[in-house]
Amino acid sequence: MVDALLGKRELVLFSSSPRRKELMEGAGFKLRVEEYPFNESYPQDCSIDKVALYLAEQKAAQLPLEKSADRIIITADTIVAMGDRILGKPAHRDEAIEMLSTLSGNSHRVLTGVCIKSGSRCRSFVSESKVKFADLSIGEIEYYVDNYKPFDKAGSYGIQEWIGYIGVEYISGSYFNVMGLPVQKLYSELKEFLKELNS
Repeated sequence: MVDALLGKRELVLFSSSPRRKELMEGAGFKLRVEEYPFNESYPQDCSIDKVALYLAEQKAAQLPLEKSADRIIITADTIVAMGDRILGKPAHRDEAIEMLSTLSGNSHRVLTGVCIKSGSRCRSFVSESKVKFADLSIGEIEYYVDNYKPFDKAGSYGIQEWIGYIGVEYISGSYFNVMGLPVQKLYSELKEFLKELNS
């Protein structure tokens, strides 16, 4: 469906995340993956609800115009939020253990902002999922951190890994959003964006 609407345009995902590539390919997207040195800072007064969307839009805005001309580009950013705190990617083992200890027995939100852009036209959205963790022992947390090394993951965990199987009690919203990309919503938004481009 999307291939027909793309025509001769190339679909390009700007991301270093292997999970986003895997999710898009799993949904049948034919795409190229490229990396770009994005500045991922955001204003300190930015609402937590808007941070992921702000970063996705800023990533698209930072790309040189030739990167998006005659192409459809996708940028995204995922944050894990608990209360008024954003849990980013842990810098080291102790920080990963501290984050997971905070998530243990509690609910948190995962927000992914996505921006679709072609030339000067863009469409963006945010998807939110709520995740509830069971109580995790320090032994379980240390086992996960030491064996899976989740240092490239917001909130210090990947739901598709061991800790997701044994630790997640329930999810409200898209499971794939928690992995890093709400592919169903992206598919729907991309179709509408391409229809507008082609009209």
